[in-house]
Amino acid sequence: MENIESIESSFRAKVCSALELRREGANRFRVINPFIYGDGDFLTIVLRREGDRWILSDEATTYMHLSYKMDDRALEAETRQRVICNALSFFGVEDDDGELRIEIPDEHYGDALYSLVQAMLRISDVTFLSRERVQSTFRQDLKDYLSQITEPTERTFDWAHPKLDPERLYTADCHINGSRKKPVVIYGIVGDSGVRDVTIALQRFEVWAYKVYSVGVFEHFDEISKKPLRRLLDVLDKPFTSLHENKERLDEKLKEARG
Repeated sequence: MENIESIESSFRAKVCSALELRREGANRFRVINPFIYGDGDFLTIVLRREGDRWILSDEATTYMHLSYKMDDRALEAETRQRVICNALSFFGVEDDDGELRIEIPDEHYGDALYSLVQAMLRISDVTFLSRERVQSTFRQDLKDYLSQITEPTERTFDWAHPKLDPERLYTADCHINGSRKKPVVIYGIVGDSGVRDVTIALQRFEVWAYKVYSVGVFEHFDEISKKPLRRLLDVLDKPFTSLHENKERLDEKLKEARG
């Protein structure tokens, strides 16, 4: 069995001198450390032995800490999930049903602790993603997905009608030509203001007698006020309450709309 003093020395040499191991039971140690989340709480890290290997674990405290600051829907937003997945992959940390853990390979104790600490801090940073940042990546997520399911020759991103709207007052996130007479216009809808803008644009198309098949993908459908939502649904052909849960349906609907 490895000497605990040597493991502690490895932690201190690689990560921080202000570290110590506090025994909490047979083959279980609390890693006392100076690292803190943005709100001042210290990181919870445990070193424990499982069979013939040593494991470092946050014992599910990182996600629990995040739950104090945001609800499950905000945490599961595609943007934040991307940050979390990237952090886990980059630092080689496993998410085992909410527990962040890393197996210590070839007695590289300090390297493993460093990786776990960095992953925990990186993941905790999702609380600082601004609403504007989330919105911008929502639109990028929509664009990325549309790029996967459509051909470059049939789509135009950030589209406005070149003749009827030369000042680009009524833009759509994507315009798709199809075999039918009606082109498809797609909107990523963020908040009540986004609902209003799309409603006005579609009403303007009616005034121009420019016929389209309109698709709206909401960032947070449940946050939309009822009155502007009712106005939008009167003119929108197909709403999707989210992108993440409706990708296959969106693909099928676009194929249907394009003929």
